[in-house]
Amino acid sequence: MPQHTFILNGKPVTVDVEDDVRLLWVLRDVLGVTGPKYGCGLGVCQACTSHLNGKAFNPCSVPLKDVRPDDEVTTIEGLPATVGKDLHPIQEAWLEYDVAQCGYCQPGQIMAAVAKVKQARATGREITETDLDEIRNVCRCGTYHRIREAIVEGAKHF
Repeated sequence: MPQHTFILNGKPVTVDVEDDVRLLWVLRDVLGVTGPKYGCGLGVCQACTSHLNGKAFNPCSVPLKDVRPDDEVTTIEGLPATVGKDLHPIQEAWLEYDVAQCGYCQPGQIMAAVAKVKQARATGREITETDLDEIRNVCRCGTYHRIREAIVEGAKHF
């Protein structure tokens, strides 16, 4: 089997996995990183949202052959380390606003939110309602109002 190396949550990892295996399965089944959730496998529900080189992406849609050795994959497990805290400010806001119900979509929601705030900041502005509308992660519990409030609040602290 071919070997693939990439950076996962700040540490290099190497796996012996076929080229066409989707990164989500490598994360969950080979590396034991279970924060990114399987929902649809098509990048639609976005429950698996993680970061690739600092930008939101869906590992369910990325074959391992497309991941380069210098690519940095960050999952919810590695998010706090990006700010040097026990929890990222968006995670803290999630708790403050009591966002989670079933919790299944929450890792993907949080990762999408962090990427969206960073994207807004890169253009020199704070997050707007239009930005929030662009976050397309599905929450079957329907906590969208609290999700939006938590994103706005968490964005104030990083």
